Amino acid sequence: MMLVMRLLRARVKHAGSSPQCSAKRLSSAVPGISSCSQQSCTDTDHPKVLITGGLGQLGVGLAKLLRRQFGKNNVILSDIRKPPKHVYHNGPFIFSDILDFKNLQKIVVNNNISWLVHYSAVLSAVGENNVSLAKEVNITGLHNILDIATEHGLRVFVPSTMEALGPSSSSDPTPELCVQRPRTIYGVSKVHAELMGEVRDTHTHRTRFYVLTTTTGLGWISAVSDYAVQIFHAAVKTGCFECNLRSDTRLSMMYIDDCLRATLEFLEAPADALVSRTYNINAMNFTLHHLIQEIQKVLPDLKVTYNVDPVQQGKADGWPTALEDSAARRDWGWKHEYDLSELVQTMLTHITTGNQLAQAY
Repeated sequence: MMLVMRLLRARVKHAGSSPQCSAKRLSSAVPGISSCSQQSCTDTDHPKVLITGGLGQLGVGLAKLLRRQFGKNNVILSDIRKPPKHVYHNGPFIFSDILDFKNLQKIVVNNNISWLVHYSAVLSAVGENNVSLAKEVNITGLHNILDIATEHGLRVFVPSTMEALGPSSSSDPTPELCVQRPRTIYGVSKVHAELMGEVRDTHTHRTRFYVLTTTTGLGWISAVSDYAVQIFHAAVKTGCFECNLRSDTRLSMMYIDDCLRATLEFLEAPADALVSRTYNINAMNFTLHHLIQEIQKVLPDLKVTYNVDPVQQGKADGWPTALEDSAARRDWGWKHEYDLSELVQTMLTHITTGNQLAQAY
């Protein structure tokens, strides 16, 4: 599934620069990394970043990228769970509950935070069975973030999701502006976040707000997309794989490195570079059949069988197979680096060498 990013940006007076997708690079010859990432820069040259929900699928990877960009101590990872030891060793980590407004405010003030990356959320798998919790975290928590950001003039990034779309959304390709009628509480909360960003942009002048919408990725959010990661592990470890989707199922996809790089590029963009409030970004799309063929070029003995799950197949059939991203390519030079062949080579290499970070989004 392709990573489409739809970005909502709300402008505020004392803005910093957010960490998730940039329109036009500021000053770097290296994609995604500006010249300020060089060791000659001092900490005062950079924003201070707080990442909430940092132990999810993207937080640790984004923290690594931003620390390389802005310095180890300028990026604080936070969550309500105890992290693995390597997370402590890689840079600052603190406990942060987004439902505790005063504690969150204390963190922002004491650490001189200027960028806030808000990853905390209850996803669909849990949210549909606990609507009350999803409402508290995804909506009340969001409002806490927005209120603090407005009060302290922060730059805020909030990711959205393909679940913010719905069966009535235009597809093939899905435009940046379209009907959004989601069917899950998670999707509804993301539409709410996008619209609240527009309201803040229109009626306040103290915050710069960004929402990046991504399609469901490879293997970590939904059973529908699990095959895209599981097949690599199965190919290496057992040589056999059973798939719950038809071989002709086509979904869009983006490798995590492209996702994180796009995030940084977008958030570093000059304010006047972003013509639109929302952006899609697209990378690759392919069928399961094409994916299998590409893997078999490297591992020809891979055997695949099919046991189609009607529920998961129905979800997959309702998702966009492509996103219109010409605006991002035009306005801020978005360009994905990983196509199917590069993705397959990279995933197999990571898994073969035991790299547990091998994942696509």
